Amino acid sequence: MAKHCVVSLSGGMDSSTLLLRALKEYDTVTGISFDYGQKHRVELERAQQLIDYVNSNPMRVFHPDHTGDRFEELYSKVNYRQIKLDGLADLLDSALVEGGEDVPEGHYENDNMKETVVPNRNKIFASIVQAVALSVANRTGETCDIALGIHAGDHAVYPDCRQEFRDADDAAFRIGNWDADRVGYFTPYLDTDKFGILQDGEKLCEILGIDFDEVYKRTNTSYKPYPSGNSDYKSASSVERIEAFIALGRKDPVQYEDETGEVDYEVARASVEKVLADYSA
Repeated sequence: MAKHCVVSLSGGMDSSTLLLRALKEYDTVTGISFDYGQKHRVELERAQQLIDYVNSNPMRVFHPDHTGDRFEELYSKVNYRQIKLDGLADLLDSALVEGGEDVPEGHYENDNMKETVVPNRNKIFASIVQAVALSVANRTGETCDIALGIHAGDHAVYPDCRQEFRDADDAAFRIGNWDADRVGYFTPYLDTDKFGILQDGEKLCEILGIDFDEVYKRTNTSYKPYPSGNSDYKSASSVERIEAFIALGRKDPVQYEDETGEVDYEVARASVEKVLADYSA
């Protein structure tokens, strides 16, 4: 029996690592991204770039055969879709969507980070991903998992990242659909943080035989990217990403920028180290 998976792929660091994990663990992978009028739409470009990269590079994937032994095979291509939710941004109140207030800077624990909440975003996304996963299960007559990049570092500022929300959402899905028991969840990062996810990404790149920098330069975590597509290093999402790269001891391969223009990674790193020191003081 084949193993099927639908990945909710934002184009950020966490879900991109999750895609690699799914490629290792599953026989077929479908990737879904959403265009909901976010200011950081560059994440959608990066998601497509990552899909193009993994689909054009053979990878080492190991699956057990019927005897229990393991063998090597080349992985099939990811089935990828970007879902456009046209007109939604004008109706939403959030700093993350076009027309919203400026995205705040600083540490995620600051109170003003609530401005980055997009009302009911994960519920909107979940409904579509659940529908796709159930459709895969029904068409194949097999089970299908939904892969989510949620992790222990997801912040209390986002209510729709909490376990009680997920439990209630899953209950509604199962009440509202026939054969919903064919759909499960794959959440490998529940007990780790962004650093742990990046560690897994480093390991997965080695296992799959793909280049770490080529993967992660095709991701975007910045909520305040510049028109060039380069990342800022002051928004909370960027601070958290750079903190993970500092902990891993690797240079972040994305290009950073500020009001002076493009800057070296070391400039971004120094800025984040100061933010972290000020927060800890």
